[in-house]
Amino acid sequence: MTIERVVDEHIEAYLRHLRAERGLSPNTLAAYRGDLEQFAELTGRGGADLRWDKLGERDLERFSLALQERRYADTSRARKVAAVRSLFRFLAEEELVEHNPAERIQTRRPSRALPSVLSEEEVVAILRAASEQEGAEALRDRAMLEITYAAGLRVSEVVGPTGLRLNSLHLEDGEVRVLGKGSKERIVPVYPGVARLVGRYVRDARPVLLAHSRARGTTDALFLNARGRALTRQGYWLVLKRCAARAGVESRVSPHTLRHSFATHLLSGGASLRHVQELLGHATIATTQIYTHLTDGQVLEAYDAAHPRA
Repeated sequence: MTIERVVDEHIEAYLRHLRAERGLSPNTLAAYRGDLEQFAELTGRGGADLRWDKLGERDLERFSLALQERRYADTSRARKVAAVRSLFRFLAEEELVEHNPAERIQTRRPSRALPSVLSEEEVVAILRAASEQEGAEALRDRAMLEITYAAGLRVSEVVGPTGLRLNSLHLEDGEVRVLGKGSKERIVPVYPGVARLVGRYVRDARPVLLAHSRARGTTDALFLNARGRALTRQGYWLVLKRCAARAGVESRVSPHTLRHSFATHLLSGGASLRHVQELLGHATIATTQIYTHLTDGQVLEAYDAAHPRA
């Protein structure tokens, strides 16, 4: 027996607002929906007759406690409570409720785990391992990993539905147009060596891979698999894992590791936090600040070397 989900008009109004005003992706909207419907359920007042104007601070406190009892991680609890707070703020601004019961609710910001980062030597070893093989796929692997690290790209900005296209490249200007989160475009620079490598892949290797496609028509995706189709995130991960193994890199490596390493290496080299924020496409500088913790060791080394009393 299938239980039909009750559609709450206040939640739907809020989701329409997020879609129209903030341009959130379907996946993000689905996450908001799940959190808000869970709140309605766990308050014990779920259903078609839910009265949002009758909910108070104790309802939010009970929700947070219920999440804790169900052993949700701190980050998940914080996200869910933040979604409810945001909903009530919207309802109050739209005068759909008389008061905002979440106004005085404080959420403890969970500590963020430091991202995994490779050393510069490990990155070089992985890139070198990608070029040890011969053929179209090997050239693709090197070009793909190089441009990811050179521009600090997310894996979703390289491959998949929102990945790089042929018209994303402006190699003569040393630039690449990237489609980031929330469908926001940004232009990122790439150094000449990467521009030449990607240009060589487009000229010599991509046509070879495309010729293997049995599908009708062609794809404008930049990076293709052995069957001439657009490479997926899973395909990217396998390429990186294979290259890391050949390089003898024992550190934990994922597609996002190259992006984290890009940011950390730039800051270590003296780039400003604001510039790194722009290159990464972060909406706020607070997101970028996590990388400053990874360079504290170098600051201490500089202190020890320069301070006369150190």
